Amino acid sequence: MDIPPLWPVDRSGVVTRLRLVPVAAAQMALAIPALVLAVLTIIGWATSPLLVGLGILAVAVPATGLLTDAYRSMAARLLDEEVVGERAPTAGQPPLSVVFTWLRDQARWRELGHLAFSATGGLVMSGLMVLPLAAVATYLTMPFWLGWEWLFLLVLGPVWLVVWWTAGVPVLAARARVDRRLLGRSETEALRERVVEVTRSRAETVDHSAAELRRLERDLHDGPQARLASLGMSLGLAEHLMQRDPEEAARLLAEARRTTVDALDDLRSVVRGIHPPVLADRGLPGAVEALALQLAVPVTVVADVPDRLPAPVESAAYFAVAECLANAVKHSGATRVTVSLVHDGSHLRAQVRDDGRGGAISTEGGGLAGVAQRLRAFDGSMELDSPVGGPTTVRMVVPCASSSPRTTPSSARG
Repeated sequence: MDIPPLWPVDRSGVVTRLRLVPVAAAQMALAIPALVLAVLTIIGWATSPLLVGLGILAVAVPATGLLTDAYRSMAARLLDEEVVGERAPTAGQPPLSVVFTWLRDQARWRELGHLAFSATGGLVMSGLMVLPLAAVATYLTMPFWLGWEWLFLLVLGPVWLVVWWTAGVPVLAARARVDRRLLGRSETEALRERVVEVTRSRAETVDHSAAELRRLERDLHDGPQARLASLGMSLGLAEHLMQRDPEEAARLLAEARRTTVDALDDLRSVVRGIHPPVLADRGLPGAVEALALQLAVPVTVVADVPDRLPAPVESAAYFAVAECLANAVKHSGATRVTVSLVHDGSHLRAQVRDDGRGGAISTEGGGLAGVAQRLRAFDGSMELDSPVGGPTTVRMVVPCASSSPRTTPSSARG
């Protein structure tokens, strides 16, 4: 079994395996310092009541951190995913407190266990990617120092090559997964982080909902409510003037009719701010295309969303894309914007890319920060890539399943 994410060229052939050989060789080379550090750490903890033990720990523990970081980096490359270890912070602590922090830190103990694994089973697992080739290379040099080298080449050489071809990659992948298990966050740490993230997201969602309610109240007060109050006054005056001054009453009724039309327009504007009708009618791709038609900058919409998504997700994604498009039009100086919408069955992935001047940043209270906050309510994420000089790319991911089949096909507009 190959490691799917590794090396884009010839993933199932010789090239992949040859490129993995230096990685495995590096893991094997690090097994020696891993063994030394494991022994030193054990001795250091055993003699920690003495000054010499503390001195050993002062060298061995930080060195172990550096070595395991190298293993993390290799495992991350092999698995194409982040392998993060969260050690307890020790910055600013006095030396004795640092030692007690190390003693209580589960991540440090897992790193010690990884040292023992790297020097034993890990060494053997990485060796299956290196030793067979080393054996074959040795056989090829035998004519210089033996006379019966052909026996090794004919019998043992093919055996080693078969072992290398069939077992090397899957065993190295298994080694990387063991490294991730030992050096990555534990399930307890991951759950703790998830609880913190959910708590923060819930607080942000509550704050956002309260702000939205205040905005709606303000919009209704300043728009439809004011016009309806004016309408009531005009109708009351017209009622009193109906008998004495029919012409003035007719003028007031005409003014009331215009006020009614304006009030309806204001109400439609408020409703569009809550949930655009086009979003309910045509789904997310159609709503984004309709939004793109209203912009002064040419926008290309490429959508592959075969099914309707849950209404809250569609609404959040729509307003997130709308905010990104507004930023591109107002601030970037872009001449063209591309919007991509893809739903793979489990995640909605949206991307807004413009050819503007770049340099965009997400600041607290800004529009992009609001986008990230809106998406976090759905366990989503936003990534901003905007180097100075451009282009600017905003990538958004929201986990969600399909809600119902689409009634309109996906399309692209340029």
